[in-house]
Amino acid sequence: MSERIRVMAVDDLAVHRRRLERIVEAQERLELVAQAASGREAIEQAVKHHPEIILMDIQMENNMSGIEAAKEINRRLPDIKIIMLTVHKDDNVIFAAFQTGIVDYVIKTEPDDVIVQAIFSAYEDASPIRPMIARKIRNEFQRIKELENSLLMVIKIISDLTPSELQVLQLLGEGKSRRQIAQARCVEQDTIKKQINSILRKFDKGSTKELVLMLKRLNLFEMIDKL
Repeated sequence: MSERIRVMAVDDLAVHRRRLERIVEAQERLELVAQAASGREAIEQAVKHHPEIILMDIQMENNMSGIEAAKEINRRLPDIKIIMLTVHKDDNVIFAAFQTGIVDYVIKTEPDDVIVQAIFSAYEDASPIRPMIARKIRNEFQRIKELENSLLMVIKIISDLTPSELQVLQLLGEGKSRRQIAQARCVEQDTIKKQINSILRKFDKGSTKELVLMLKRLNLFEMIDKL
């Protein structure tokens, strides 16, 4: 028999570690060389035992401990393949995990054979892009495309604003009320009301709150401040 693949299981719950131990020990080609119950312990055990594959939970001593541990392990031991084994399906968590250099992301409720195949695929540098991940990647690309389109549209509108409207918009971004803006600009509130209504029409927004949230999401107030 060829040399066995060295695996480490990381999970703060003993019942989950026992399941992973059972899965690994049922395979002749796999060997469980270490276990850890926290992100910190995972780093220590990885340095000590140098597993080839790590099955890593995300949420242990804190919600992102697995991701933090994966980042540090990949920094110290980049040859180790890390598979996130978790219940999390949140897009932000998934993207944060992959940014650390993990090779796969498997939901804990998957059958044993899926986890086994994930181990072998990772070892062979053949980890798949799973349908769940592919879908989220497509959604993220779509979101980025929509954001870029919104950004171009908003920049064009901003370029068409009058100097007075730009100043009013900047003050709205600072959280100023209409009365405060009128005082700051030494004009009547009715004048500010008309300017705000004009701004809202140009952006096709129903309220200043909605407009300000959009501009903050696009990080455009800094640009407006420089105009």
